[in-house]
Amino acid sequence: MADIKPVDIKVRPLETKTEIDDRGAFQRQPNRFTTPFGDGPDDLKAEPGRYRLFWARGCHWSNRASIVRELLGLEDIISINQVGHTEDRERREYGWEFAYNDDLKDPVTGAEYLAEFYYRADPDYDGRATVPALVDLETHTVANNDYHRLTNYFETAFKPYQKEDAPELYPEELRQEIDAFNDNVLFPFVNNGVYRMMFAQSLVAYNEAFDDFYTTLDYFEERLKTNRFLFGDYVTDSDIRLYVTLARFDTHYYRNLGPIKRSISEYKNIWAYARDLYDIPAFRNNTYFHDIARGWDTKKEKLFVDFNSRFADVTDFEAIWSQPQKRKYLSKTPNQKFLIYSE
Repeated sequence: MADIKPVDIKVRPLETKTEIDDRGAFQRQPNRFTTPFGDGPDDLKAEPGRYRLFWARGCHWSNRASIVRELLGLEDIISINQVGHTEDRERREYGWEFAYNDDLKDPVTGAEYLAEFYYRADPDYDGRATVPALVDLETHTVANNDYHRLTNYFETAFKPYQKEDAPELYPEELRQEIDAFNDNVLFPFVNNGVYRMMFAQSLVAYNEAFDDFYTTLDYFEERLKTNRFLFGDYVTDSDIRLYVTLARFDTHYYRNLGPIKRSISEYKNIWAYARDLYDIPAFRNNTYFHDIARGWDTKKEKLFVDFNSRFADVTDFEAIWSQPQKRKYLSKTPNQKFLIYSE
């Protein structure tokens, strides 16, 4: 193992200060560590025990990586820990921290902040330290933070280490179509669409994002009328990407969006589809609704207190998301949600 040296970390930059263009539109920072997993001489290599995945309960970009890891049975291959925020305002200025560990340190690496892995990999890094972050445990540096492709690497490069009956989430015959759908529809209009609305600094930019988001939801509502999942009878990588945004909309995102056109629960097909996915243990196990919906005013001393501060803690999200739905009748394999190739 390389000599692991301490690093100095910087105050986290704010999206609304550093990622807004001259039209007031949010332009998400590019991923810094994008070296792919593959067979090339400079590619990263999938190795059991070498990498540790860091993710956050509220972050849908990282939530999808934690779901895929469990679906594929990679728990013993890729270790994991969650980052969050303490109540200490000074600590919060440095971004994601190991708030769930008793000593506020990751037990495997000893790090206090996610940013340590970023600055150790690149001392001149000036962006936000984001999740998911796949960290190399030999060097304690970020190996890959490319949320666009990380789940695909779990699905392909780590295939030799997947459990015996692992689902095929990224079928070779559909990869080109899935990639185009993820990159050209899901990312710009839905996954990033909610952030384009939340971080917009002009009404023009907000309205563009608003229209993109709801036009795309209308398209999904029609598509899911006859398809159980986005690509037919089986869950794919795309379904995971859509689910993590749906799971956060009515519980969190709506608070930052002003007058919304519809809640997710008002879309008959989308809402039933989301619950069909939540019924899968890996989805349920990695969805922390009470953390996602956490209120902003924990003391409740003000006259006007936001809805989530008043009621999120006593809301039975499990009961809401476990309501019966009849999506399985859209499938030719009603009791099978995954494509599994037999040897």
